[in-house]
Amino acid sequence: MKEFLTTLATGELNIATEFAWILIATALSMVGGAVGAMLLAGKDIGYQFSATLGALFGPAGVIPGLFIGFALLNLFTNY
Repeated sequence: MKEFLTTLATGELNIATEFAWILIATALSMVGGAVGAMLLAGKDIGYQFSATLGALFGPAGVIPGLFIGFALLNLFTNY
């Protein structure tokens, strides 16, 4: 566990740290999507429903970008 936290803190990319970053990015995008949806449509469709929709659709834009970023980092480190 100490080695995993050390590699995560130093920024080394391996399969374990990539999964950890994907989980962290997904959780943050869900929170951001929920807050954004509540601000945009909370009065119209209800705060709980808009937060649910925002949490579901928030990661839709983040996860593909994260995979593209990891692919580019892998490409740049190999060349």
